[in-house]
Amino acid sequence: MPTATRRPVVLAAAVATAATLGASVFALPALAADGADKAAAAPAMELKDGTLDWGFKESFRKYLASPMAQGKTTVGGGAKQAADNGVFTFVDGTGTYDTGTHATANAFKGSVHFEAHGGVLDITLSDVKLTTKGTAAPTGEITADVVTKGKDGAFVTRDDVAVAALDMTGMRPGQGAGGAMVFKDIPAKLTKGGAEAFAGFYKEGDALDAATLTVKPGGTSPSPSPTPTKTSKPSPSPTPTKTTAPPTTAPTTAPTGTPSVQNGKLTWGVKESWRTYVVDTCGGKATASGGAKKNGAVYDFAFGSARWDANARKADAAFNGTVRFECAAHTIDWTISDVKVKAKGSTGTLVADVATATGKKNDVTFADLDLSKADYTAKNGVVTLANIPAELTKDGAAQFAGPGGQAFYQPGTAIDPVTVALTVDKDTALPTTTTGGTSGGGSTTGGSSTTGGGTVGGSGSLAATGAGVPTGALLGAAGATALAGAAVVFAVRRRTTES
Repeated sequence: MPTATRRPVVLAAAVATAATLGASVFALPALAADGADKAAAAPAMELKDGTLDWGFKESFRKYLASPMAQGKTTVGGGAKQAADNGVFTFVDGTGTYDTGTHATANAFKGSVHFEAHGGVLDITLSDVKLTTKGTAAPTGEITADVVTKGKDGAFVTRDDVAVAALDMTGMRPGQGAGGAMVFKDIPAKLTKGGAEAFAGFYKEGDALDAATLTVKPGGTSPSPSPTPTKTSKPSPSPTPTKTTAPPTTAPTTAPTGTPSVQNGKLTWGVKESWRTYVVDTCGGKATASGGAKKNGAVYDFAFGSARWDANARKADAAFNGTVRFECAAHTIDWTISDVKVKAKGSTGTLVADVATATGKKNDVTFADLDLSKADYTAKNGVVTLANIPAELTKDGAAQFAGPGGQAFYQPGTAIDPVTVALTVDKDTALPTTTTGGTSGGGSTTGGSSTTGGGTVGGSGSLAATGAGVPTGALLGAAGATALAGAAVVFAVRRRTTES
């Protein structure tokens, strides 16, 4: 067939090819050119042993795990959840592929039950299905039976709700175990029905976790003949070479002199779940100023002053810059500035000025630092204390507290790691990037995430929207929940959604 007639392989074409050629070839001209008469008479093909890896929305999972939600996620019916609050796997998928219309239908076993706020939030997804159609502009959707609480507290069941719309354009399958076809990271967006099921706390079109579909064509199985060849690959000969070239040129002693610090920066994200909550969930903003600059998901604070002594394993550094978190809808106005790092040996502290809705506190001992693995020596003119683990102190946790003083992050909660870079040579430039502070942690997070994904991807707890009680009274029944910043109140308003 001429090359000009070839199109990107989608699920339909791949299934047909795999069935014909034993699931070993994954490129095929689209079959739609066979004609209407042929399509009408074309038989359906069985699909089996399917799985669907999908986390719905990472930020929602993380929100449920936060101290504010005090929720939980439970899988049942054979479904599984990946470690660290990861994605869900729906199993035992069966389905069909229509060789005439190229449509597929896949049904999976398993359920997921979301609960939070003492039962105010209660959502169950089950009977999950994934369907696709089309070849030139292929699309798909994920449907599920959704059980939620009604306004009167009674449970309401909606069957086959279209929760996610899938974009199959250009999807090309990889080969999985046993000849399975794997369609990895299919883009997904929330449908109108999905938004209604979650009470409108997410809107139609919002990005969801990507989905990964694994299927096998029924009646076909890969030849086992290649298996013995795996045992005939004894090629460990390079291994001994590793023992013959041990470069031991790394310095073992600190320099005898201690040059003065010329420049530096602090790379830190404060707390991933806090950033995600304010910006993504609340719809607010985070603004860096006064010497602080955004660096990817985190911030670089500019150099103020520093002292460093490699022999004594000691460093004191002060940094300029302010990061302000604001969300008027939830009465959040929270600022951190004048950040200092005091490090000696294996321990240290992070000190900062913190302003909340009730006022400002200077020189708050915000976090304890673990420098047990820190290297205080200068290399190529740069001292780098990289990815220093940090935990909130009692005073730091108090900066995230409600009007009654109840802390929603407890002392000892992990926050974003800290990276300090100091130059001790006037001719040495600061590294353009550092590895510190790029991920959050602690008791309020499950992943970026990630998890991604849905991979879950992305992004912290206290998450992008806290939820959706499907009848529309999300946290109204729970009253006004205090969140961060001494008088920062997360008052989740009542919403009404038509069923």
